[in-house]
This record gives sequence, C-alpha cells and structure tokens, in this order.
Amino acid sequence: MPSTSVGTEETRLVVVRGNSASGKSSIAAGLRERFGRNLAIVGQDTLRRDVLREHDRPGAANIGLIGVTARYALDAGFHTVVEGIMYADRYGTMLADLVRDHRGVSRCYYLDVPLTETFARHATKGDAALLSQVTDDHLRDWYRERDLLPGGLESVVDATSALADTVTRIMRESGLDRVRPVDR
Repeated sequence: MPSTSVGTEETRLVVVRGNSASGKSSIAAGLRERFGRNLAIVGQDTLRRDVLREHDRPGAANIGLIGVTARYALDAGFHTVVEGIMYADRYGTMLADLVRDHRGVSRCYYLDVPLTETFARHATKGDAALLSQVTDDHLRDWYRERDLLPGGLESVVDATSALADTVTRIMRESGLDRVRPVDR
C-alpha cells in the first residue's frame, strides 16, 4: 500500500496499547483533561464494540476503521490518541502505517502490567455491568505478555508508573505540553 501523508507537522499522534485493565482509557482521558479541546480519542472498544459490534479477530473491519478515523482526525487538525488492546499481530501493520504516514510527532506506548495487577485494576472499575460480564477467566484468556509492536516502535510503561506520571510523560514526550489547544 503506497504511503499517504496524514496530519500536519504540528499534529501529535499518540498510540497507547496494553492488556485489558492496564489503564489505556484512563491515560487517554487524562491526556484530554490535561490538554483540553482539539484532542481526539480514537478508542478501539468504541469502534469495535459500540459502532460495529464485532468480535476482535484477524482482518476485522474495526482495524481499518480505527486507522481511517485516526487519519481523518489528524487531517482535520486534531491531535489524536489511539487507544486499545490492539494485539500486535492484528493491528501492527495498520499502526505502523499510521505512524509512518503521520507528518507530525508520533509516540507509541505499551502498558506492561502483569496479569495479577490486571485482575486488581479490573476489580476497581465502577461499572457493575462490566464487572459481571468480564470475569478473571476472560482477562486471563485475553492477556498477552509484552505484546510489543515489531521494530521497537513503542516505549514500555511499567505498572509502577502512576497515572498522573504517565500522562505527564506522554504530554512531554509527544510535545502536547508545548502546543496550545484550539477551542473548536
């Protein structure tokens, strides 16, 4: 597939991946809260489960939809956070193409959280329906240890990094702390 430039030199792309309950959505929300308007969040769960209502499988439609949505947001001038489990073998090519094609600063992070910590973090979620639907057996089945993208594309964030510290790190390393939000 030929390269198609996306975004501008000013746009920032942040990819946050990791196992279920590793903190991806919390980090994306923290980035938006810290940054303000003009930061798009492209969530795998939203597009896969809510928009398409499809299973996560190789070649699924949500993979392309995530890429197209992120590209659209970047082309519209939004800084963009793509977040989700996004297994490397299924989503890796789309993510690598997106990073390669982005004209601005791109940073990718993998949240490396052990399975025991995954169980503990999941138990703290406030959504009772989710807690009853997603069991420890599900979390165990979905868990992939250090499912890193090839080529050293990601920085690893371990489980000892507090949410606020991780958000600060990503803000600094992506340059989001040096650009002003646009009130759209």
